[in-house]
Amino acid sequence: MHPQNTPRLAVEVHQPIPLAPAVAVPAPVVPGQPATVPTVASVVLPDGRVVTGYAVPTAHPEPITTKPAVSRAAVNVALGGVGFLAVCGGLLMFTTFITALTALITQLITLTAVLFGGFIAVQVLTAGRHGGGTTVNIRKAVIKRSHFHR
Repeated sequence: MHPQNTPRLAVEVHQPIPLAPAVAVPAPVVPGQPATVPTVASVVLPDGRVVTGYAVPTAHPEPITTKPAVSRAAVNVALGGVGFLAVCGGLLMFTTFITALTALITQLITLTAVLFGGFIAVQVLTAGRHGGGTTVNIRKAVIKRSHFHR
């Protein structure tokens, strides 16, 4: 069917009609209750039923808390980096100390070798001079049965 050939139906619209508010009997004031009694609204529905109830205030959502400028995870990572740098600085100082100690030991060994070698060289070079000391010349030596005979 085309829209121009459809039959037109009469539509009746019913609007709810509020009833007169009921006169509330003043209730005794009890501590902790609100200062005023909320109003009760009654509405007549199109089918004749009456609905009575309190007006519901609109709910206001809690304001969103502002996010911190820096997240907690970023702060933890930064603190970990600072701690790592402090440890690296300490390790660098420790390795520098070990390197310096190794160089000192090497220099002491070298100095000892030079002094001892110089002492030996002086002994060897002065042994040819007869300036003093005891000189033993062994001309004929006979070794029999692991004994030295002269």
